[in-house]
Amino acid sequence: MSYQKVNERHLDYFKSFLPADRLFYGDAISEDYSHDELVGEKMMPELLIRVTSTEEISRVLAYANAERIPVTTRGSGTGLVGGALPVMGGILLETTLMNRILDCDEEDFTVTVQPGVLLMDLQQYASDRGYMYPPDPGEKTGTIGGNISTNAGGMRAVKYGVTRDYVRSLTVVLPDGRVETFSGKVVKNSTGYSLKDLIIGSEGTLAVVAEAVLKLVPQPACTVSLLIPFADIDSALRCVPELIRSGTGPTAIEFMTRNVILFTEEYLGSRFPDKNHDAYLLLTYDGNSAEAVEANWTRAADLCIEMGAVDALIVDTEERQSVVWTARGAFLEAIKGSTTEMDECDVVLPRTRVAEYIRFTHELEREYDIRLPSFGHAGDGNLHIYLCRDGMDDASWAERKETVFGRMYTRAFEMGGLVSGEHGVGFAKRRYMLERLGEDQLALMRGIKRVFDPNNILNPNKVCEVD
Repeated sequence: MSYQKVNERHLDYFKSFLPADRLFYGDAISEDYSHDELVGEKMMPELLIRVTSTEEISRVLAYANAERIPVTTRGSGTGLVGGALPVMGGILLETTLMNRILDCDEEDFTVTVQPGVLLMDLQQYASDRGYMYPPDPGEKTGTIGGNISTNAGGMRAVKYGVTRDYVRSLTVVLPDGRVETFSGKVVKNSTGYSLKDLIIGSEGTLAVVAEAVLKLVPQPACTVSLLIPFADIDSALRCVPELIRSGTGPTAIEFMTRNVILFTEEYLGSRFPDKNHDAYLLLTYDGNSAEAVEANWTRAADLCIEMGAVDALIVDTEERQSVVWTARGAFLEAIKGSTTEMDECDVVLPRTRVAEYIRFTHELEREYDIRLPSFGHAGDGNLHIYLCRDGMDDASWAERKETVFGRMYTRAFEMGGLVSGEHGVGFAKRRYMLERLGEDQLALMRGIKRVFDPNNILNPNKVCEVD
């Protein structure tokens, strides 16, 4: 599909209703907009537009659609798979200035936000009012629009679910500029196809999210974490299905290894409570009764000890929880700081296959002489495995990365897993998804894309290709 390059005529149109300090053309665009968090590929837009309202988004898209100019939506740029890279140039539509929390409905337990609101700001806003917004991905400076676009999950997904479970309604701008609201503040909805749920996880390829109504839950009165050391990762991960089966209702089940903890200590300049063992589970329990929470975490600790855990360390004070969870939130940056360049594999597997898959990555490390540190959400089978370049030259890095990625994704599919658990497909993983899902599923996806975006202007060459 052919597109127009942004030219002076187009720029004059946008200047007619947008102030100059929110329009950046050509060389005036910062290089920061050419990449996401992992850098990797770099692709510059021709025009950067920083929008502040639904009406502005509508006018930009209507014009771009008529002129056949590609448009890529971007939040705070914390993605890891190139989802906001302007692959075809064109317009980069940044929504970070749309960062207002518009309403908190304490009778319907909802909050209405613009897409540029940061996750950490929404979580603090909810907490200050006695509520919790449960989706909790590690990157707290990501925007809510970005979380919706990738259906972000995070550490509390075991108990509370993922972003999709907390989106009640979306106001979106379609590629031709029309504004539609899908669903409402209702708790359930069987009125036709769920168009709202098609938008969630579509990575900006179907519409631009302009406003979201999100579900809140009451803030738990009591939260306790446990740090459980094990002699090896196999022993740790064998406990996970049993913890789920135990009925103790963990909020989070994270796994980590000693080497990642050591990277994080160096990165943060602070001490982790324990770093003497090869593998750890980090569990969290919450609830409204301290007695009930204690009963659950005690049963969980006993179960882990019975299954070979070295100890069960209680993380029950605010200071201890801050140290442990701050470290957990810094794992990605700590690994990034330990190498010259890295890339990520964000596979999701049945929980019972996680230990086997981690063993497979250790085999790949030895076979290809490449470092593959990992951590992840053991409770829902979502693993984050990082390919570290270290001292490799350009040719060796490119060749080994290609081979190792291919083998990791192939093995994930063989084990009943999928390409991405929460970071999306974007540009980096698109071909792996295309190779594995099968033509029938891809044809359905392409059909949906054509209905929403017949001119293919929204985030082209992402997720699935269309002609």
